[in-house]
Amino acid sequence: MIGARRLDGLVHGLGASVLVLALSALGLLLWDVVHDGVGRVSWAFLTGYPSRRAATAGILPALAGSVWLVVMATAMALPVGVGGAVALEEYGSRGRWARLIEINIANLAGVPSIIYGLLGLGLFVRALRLEHSLVAGAATLALLMLPLVIITTREALRSVPVSLREASLALGATKWQTTWHQVLPDALPRLLTGLILAVSRIVGETAPLIVIGALAYVPFVPDGPWSSFTALPIQIFAWLARPGTGFRENAAAGILVLLVVLLITNSVAIWLRDRSSRRRDA
Repeated sequence: MIGARRLDGLVHGLGASVLVLALSALGLLLWDVVHDGVGRVSWAFLTGYPSRRAATAGILPALAGSVWLVVMATAMALPVGVGGAVALEEYGSRGRWARLIEINIANLAGVPSIIYGLLGLGLFVRALRLEHSLVAGAATLALLMLPLVIITTREALRSVPVSLREASLALGATKWQTTWHQVLPDALPRLLTGLILAVSRIVGETAPLIVIGALAYVPFVPDGPWSSFTALPIQIFAWLARPGTGFRENAAAGILVLLVVLLITNSVAIWLRDRSSRRRDA
């Protein structure tokens, strides 16, 4: 017993030490980014276009491209992911095929993002001839989001009490009416939490977009889903590859903008989740 207690205390102490070291490293990294990039963040930087001169380079096309990608990928992945989760959880069986599908979805959630980039290159860019457009990039990121959306939606559906379904069916509602009017509204706050995680994953993705042929230098703002594009992570990567301290400062400023975009998207999703939770409890 004494040895077990000592081992348990040692494990807890080691875990706390690792956590402190990780937070310290993260704090130092954030401080370095803020120190290098905060001086470059300005209205001219946000509304400017790429340039070979670091002092006049801006981030508007990359910022607009990231917003387009997040909105379009979410619009593609959310209906398909939620529909798939409802089909599996509410209408699917518990047999061998259902378990096989669950295992494959869980495995897809852990596949490296560059594999999705290769899939997007072969399917969307070459087979469907979408070229290097925003649609191809958003569809590739939607594939990246899809397993996470399905898994989190299924967990949200499982958290809905069985008694709610039984009460709705006992009052004469059909299976679909029960799912649409009772189960999904009750699961919505947890569903939005899963959406936050999925969006957080794709905002900073670079490898899939590079694989499908997203451009590193785009001197214009995308004007539609079929336009060529770049994104904030690609622009940051391109600046880091350039020599000189000016471009490194631009990259640090771009990282700060990317963090702000991530915080804004997460804040909107959290606000929607809390609002739907208050309506459900009212």
